[in-house]
Amino acid sequence: MKTVTAGVLEIAYRESGPTDGQPVILLHGFPYDIHAYDEVAAQLAADGWRCFVPFLRGFGQTRFLSAATFRSGEQAALGFDLLAFMDALDISSATLGGYDWGGRAACIVAALWPERVRGLVSCGTGYNIQNIAAAGQPAPPEEEHRYWYQYYFHSQRGRAGLTEKRRELCRFIWKLWSPTWSFDDATYEQSFLAFENPDFVDIVIHSYRHRFGGIPGDQGLHFIETKLAGQPDIAVPTFVLQGADDSVDPPAAADHAAQHFKGAFYQRRIIAGVGHNLPQEAPAAFADAIRSVSRQDSGLFRERSSS
Repeated sequence: MKTVTAGVLEIAYRESGPTDGQPVILLHGFPYDIHAYDEVAAQLAADGWRCFVPFLRGFGQTRFLSAATFRSGEQAALGFDLLAFMDALDISSATLGGYDWGGRAACIVAALWPERVRGLVSCGTGYNIQNIAAAGQPAPPEEEHRYWYQYYFHSQRGRAGLTEKRRELCRFIWKLWSPTWSFDDATYEQSFLAFENPDFVDIVIHSYRHRFGGIPGDQGLHFIETKLAGQPDIAVPTFVLQGADDSVDPPAAADHAAQHFKGAFYQRRIIAGVGHNLPQEAPAAFADAIRSVSRQDSGLFRERSSS
């Protein structure tokens, strides 16, 4: 494990592969951690990639530099942290891969700082930038019920549940969101250690309350949120991966997110037998997607397809 001072954080991360390899940054979601990428990173490092897998704010050994810093979990904070991480390590550009919260960070940097991104692999919704201004509009009931945990976290009861029954709650979410993934106790417990970060509860609660526009964010990040409110398009080469068995974000037959991807290369793939934690459940497919968006001279960037 390494650490680097980046923005308001001391970010803990794992690095593998040759130091002169093409950089790829792999970003986990909630409630998961860097172990989601153990096999992906091993495959890419063996191919000569330089892999960076950081803990997001509120997870693992990542820590705030100051007790006075606002513990924001808003989307702008995740994007800001990723950009600061790249700056701190002198990574001028990289391929980004992520899902859930990590996919949101990757999409934000790809949209707002495209010169820093060689390619993007985004899981789940694909276009993972929140439209907070429209968050108060009701969704169809079959969609609303999947967000029970977000509404739960709006209450003091939910905060208490995340604090006092964190192990049981996060494990239940793993099982619920990936019903066909047969993970064992050791796999879960290895990741659960990351949820004992002292800022975990504050970050998670703020994230889910802020995304509905009910509480303020970090004023220092308002300039990023203002840009994200415009739902900026993404022009970098992009591969969207979706698990057919993802119960919180099930893929639709129509690719509604495709309109936000304006690059010459865009592909979408739905993977059977896979749930929400896609890189850990289907590491070979995720690694292949990273390779695909990075072939800038192969002619692939003239493709646009969905499958």
